[in-house]
Amino acid sequence: MTRERNPLREAWRSFRRDPGSVAALAFVLFVVALSLLAPLISPHDPFQAVAARNAPPLEPGVLFGADADGRDVLSRLLWGGRVSLITGIVPTILATVVSLLIGIAAGYGGRWIDQALMRTLDIFFAFPLVLVAIVVAGILTPSIYTVMIAIFIALIPYIARLVRTTALNVKTQPYVEAARAGGATESTIVFRYILPNTIAPVIVYATTLIGMMMVLGSALSFLGLGVQPPTADWGLMISEGRTVLRRAPHVTIFPGIMIVLVALAFGFIGDGLRDALDPKLRSR
Repeated sequence: MTRERNPLREAWRSFRRDPGSVAALAFVLFVVALSLLAPLISPHDPFQAVAARNAPPLEPGVLFGADADGRDVLSRLLWGGRVSLITGIVPTILATVVSLLIGIAAGYGGRWIDQALMRTLDIFFAFPLVLVAIVVAGILTPSIYTVMIAIFIALIPYIARLVRTTALNVKTQPYVEAARAGGATESTIVFRYILPNTIAPVIVYATTLIGMMMVLGSALSFLGLGVQPPTADWGLMISEGRTVLRRAPHVTIFPGIMIVLVALAFGFIGDGLRDALDPKLRSR
């Protein structure tokens, strides 16, 4: 008796064969856990002064030093992880869901629907993603919600185009033609064949985007268009530390390192998912 194939188990088996991707996933989960546990493990209140202004690292009570207001940098890093992770993950997931609907409708819904949706999205392609995000954030009141809305709107055209391209390819495959010839309804074809075969490359792409969107969210906060003081946010910490960069570089260095490491980790996870979810690469 042969065991039934489990695509998820096979994908995980392939993913864990890549030590870099596994290490990146472990690191991201570790950062997420630290951020969630910030109220319990944070050494100090992230909003209260606990040391001398710009106290250097390894000073008593402030392992990573203090910022220009005397607040513990480590505590603000732990709390700031919550904001930075949310601004990268949440809008990317929401944009992926909406883009799946738009992309499949464009790729499978016929010429007129395709033309109407794609020409509308082409307006956004006329401008760089970062510029679109800055314009949207500049129109709204600065806040964490503004950052997420700006990233959400800026991402949709890029993910939707990938979904459309994949859907156009999938709908011409022999198994889709066979299902249509066998009397399958349009909804059955979409949910049984188009969507499952479209979602894998989209997941890979969205995962690699999360790290980039964290950087973009931090950039918006750095420009004063996102999270506002005294909220703990990695991008905002860099912005606040630029005025004391010569005297207290640690205020900027530590959040900068965290942004780079987490963004790189999501990139490695995306590479691992690409190999795990692609049957051709998985079989190597």
